[in-house]
Amino acid sequence: MKKGMITTTALALTLGLLSAGNAQARDTKLMLSVEEAMSSADFQENLDPSITFSFGGLPNGKRIGERHGNYISNKKTNAFGKSDEEACRWALLSALLSFQDRARSEGGDAVVNLESYYNANPMISTTQFECHAGAIMAGVALRGDVVTLAP
Repeated sequence: MKKGMITTTALALTLGLLSAGNAQARDTKLMLSVEEAMSSADFQENLDPSITFSFGGLPNGKRIGERHGNYISNKKTNAFGKSDEEACRWALLSALLSFQDRARSEGGDAVVNLESYYNANPMISTTQFECHAGAIMAGVALRGDVVTLAP
């Protein structure tokens, strides 16, 4: 075989493998319970109870005292060997921990109006969050407002 033919053959094989991998990539959209995730032991142990998280609006009876900004957290986690639901809960916890750190650094005590924001597409719900799971990764993207709640 000539050198030019080997290079062309190698390039064709590489492109074929890459396109086959992309064609078979899994991206399963899941809508999971916020309440179920937030009540799990991992969330209870890792989230600071002095920071309030509210999906889809404000907590009942609360008002905003001071606004600190609107932020996005886009977190991925290793899904290998985990159920889609378990991997998605880990990605959600990671995103909320990122917001928790942001609230602390901005002087806030709450993250409100949380919404799923996967691929910059808002999905507002008080009961569910959106997660996308594949064979090796799962991801959650959230957008929310860091605030200080009025007394």
